[in-house]
Amino acid sequence: MSERASDVEARIGTVRQLSVVITAMRGIAAARSREARGRLEGIRAHAAIIARAIGRALVHLPAPDRPGADGRPPGGHVVVALCAEQGFAGVFNERVLDAAVAAMPRARSELFVLGDRGLMVAEQRGLEVAWSAPMIGHVDQAVALADRIVEALYERLRAGRVSDVTVIHAVPNAGASLHVVEKRLVPFDFARFPATVASGEPLLTLPAPVLLARLAQEYVFAEVCEAITLSFAAENEARMRAMIAAKTNVAATLEDLVSRSRRLRQEEITNEIIELAGGASSAG
Repeated sequence: MSERASDVEARIGTVRQLSVVITAMRGIAAARSREARGRLEGIRAHAAIIARAIGRALVHLPAPDRPGADGRPPGGHVVVALCAEQGFAGVFNERVLDAAVAAMPRARSELFVLGDRGLMVAEQRGLEVAWSAPMIGHVDQAVALADRIVEALYERLRAGRVSDVTVIHAVPNAGASLHVVEKRLVPFDFARFPATVASGEPLLTLPAPVLLARLAQEYVFAEVCEAITLSFAAENEARMRAMIAAKTNVAATLEDLVSRSRRLRQEEITNEIIELAGGASSAG
């Protein structure tokens, strides 16, 4: 007999252990996604405060001097792709990089890749990565990573190397499919913020153009924080879906192994009975 019941039973034990690991990974992914979603309200509240400040600062500039979306000289384009740091996330990285490549113009483009797994996929595709960093493993790390990304971007902007920045990231989706979005960070569109006159205007200690530039940078920082948090939640949701699929496959495998184990055990018992019967007949 090429396969023994004891071998199959050993495999059953291994598969059951794997099922426990998959269940644990699914639970961790669910907790991380839930925690990330819980942080979004605070991030968006911060962005709203900066938005109101921009609107009030715009009042201090004459209308002809107010910045617009087309005031920057042409330059290069940076595409920031927020990928996954860890595995078992299905096609998460592939989908994000597909969108990043589609968003890149043919010339003067730089690709930023966040996440070691995403970086591996980008290298396998032969994509040239100008800058990379690990993606967060916990939502508390989002602020520090956003600071690194914004600093790398503004270093290029100050040097005049780029004039356009786009971030590509996945967002949590109630459905079974992965949803990837594209958001333009630079040029900064001040037209989104209506000039607001409010009572008790604050005393300005900076020239209005300088103040607006700093507020715009702070708002971009908030947008990057939000994108990282959304991406982290979506990554863990993708991992949850992958673990659900793995759990289904493991359950099917376990059912097949249990059935084979029972059949093999019955065959072994039958063979033992035949051998005993044959020995008894010879003795008679």
